[in-house]
Amino acid sequence: MAQMTMIQAITDAMRTELKNDESVQVFGEDVGQNGGVFRATEGLQEEFGEDRVYDTPLAESGIGGLAIGLSLTGFRSVMEIQFFGFVFEVMDGVSGQMSRLRYRSGGHYHAPVTVRAPFGGGVKTPELHADSLEGLMAQSPGMKVVIPSTPYDAKGLLISAIRDNDPVVYLEHMKLYRSFRGEVPEEEYEIELGKADIKREGKDITLVSYGAMVHTCLKAAEALAEEGIEAEVVDLRTVSPLDIDTITTSVEKTNRAIVVQEAQKQAGIAANVVAEITERSILHLEAPVMRVTSPDTVYPFAAAEDAWLPDQNDVIEKVKENLNF
Repeated sequence: MAQMTMIQAITDAMRTELKNDESVQVFGEDVGQNGGVFRATEGLQEEFGEDRVYDTPLAESGIGGLAIGLSLTGFRSVMEIQFFGFVFEVMDGVSGQMSRLRYRSGGHYHAPVTVRAPFGGGVKTPELHADSLEGLMAQSPGMKVVIPSTPYDAKGLLISAIRDNDPVVYLEHMKLYRSFRGEVPEEEYEIELGKADIKREGKDITLVSYGAMVHTCLKAAEALAEEGIEAEVVDLRTVSPLDIDTITTSVEKTNRAIVVQEAQKQAGIAANVVAEITERSILHLEAPVMRVTSPDTVYPFAAAEDAWLPDQNDVIEKVKENLNF
């Protein structure tokens, strides 16, 4: 296997599908010759040509409209929103149009569109760049919402997203792009959408998370293990639809659960996970399902970002509160 960063795994996934399927097109702001603001599409235009990988105007609504139109004529689109905070400019295209195209046409048309976008805190971006808006997407029926936490998952999930006949919002946490490397097969492979993964086995409490907060949970779990507390870490990978079976199986083993997300408490998908656990597994619980989240404020400027975001100490404190309930 090759050692790849997440950004390299994402590029490799797009290269794989551009080779495999002539109908795949990659487009967005600066994704062509420049290779995108994070170089996720670097080299792809040179390899596959300007008809397959190309720049668009700075108009997210136009990018979404193009993706929908291409869907109606047999193409598979990988559209990039340069930062997911700009999704508001194309909300109608994503949530109002492509998400219901198959239903609206009685199955005659599909919208095989992958909406790629970076998001997430910890890298001191300007306003509107880091916001965690996955909750908005998860509450829009007709779409899958995917958030990988490792290079291995990033490649397999993106290949599956591009091959899916319905729209997939594929969110890439900026802090994870180049922060570490992981083993990634050089050949093609798929990871099933809607399937969670146990990133660490444990018996005392379940930590459910996604994206960069998976690594926060893993760090907390390592520290807790030194005190004799074994936390199981469930990486959702797909936040819509949720893998309820994996979540409840873990919770019914440990009898305790904490959901950890970077989004504000009133945002994200933690509340939905808590509700699902409570409805299905309440008789197994020895304490309320708790949450670790960011505060219910707008995303702060960079100077306050570190204090605003949850960290491993917040997770450890909540675990001990749960165990002492």
